[in-house]
Amino acid sequence: MPIEPTGLPDNVLTLNLKKVVNWCRRSSVWPMPFATACCGIELMATASSRFDLARFGAEVMRFSPRQADLMIVAGRVGIKMMPVLQRIYMQMAEPKWVISMGACASTGGVFDNYATVQGIDQFIPVDVYVPGCPPRPETLMEGIMAIQKIIDEQGIPSSSMRPLKVAVEPTYRPAPQPQVVLGPGFAKEHH
Repeated sequence: MPIEPTGLPDNVLTLNLKKVVNWCRRSSVWPMPFATACCGIELMATASSRFDLARFGAEVMRFSPRQADLMIVAGRVGIKMMPVLQRIYMQMAEPKWVISMGACASTGGVFDNYATVQGIDQFIPVDVYVPGCPPRPETLMEGIMAIQKIIDEQGIPSSSMRPLKVAVEPTYRPAPQPQVVLGPGFAKEHH
């Protein structure tokens, strides 16, 4: 005798497998912190008892990229650190997501010079930008909730959609230096 969908017993639950997998994945995000400056202190505060990141299933900070699926880049990144950051990103398990935390990681912040990367999104794909200098722990928690929403809506991201620029080239071009124009008699007088 066939069972009608409306006639299922109360103890039977039907679900889409993709939704179950996404729920499991979003409820157990394991962050890989890459903290280099003051944003790192706010990142540490997020995991404290006052803000309790454990409510969102993201309290297990992993310091091994092979065990992490969410990279949180908090603070400024120097051009010499970028190959290390890229290597850590490449070693992370798929699917993986990236949060750019703070003005320095997102745009270089106040460090507008040749040694600071002017936005990590030039070298690794960023999913969520968390604004602030430094952003409060509540803002980072909102960023993690945005990652969870991405996981719910998109599921597993396609790795073909996420290009990774491996070559490290600074995008900062210094302004031309002012040129001093000396008169024609300057060379004769000073030799």
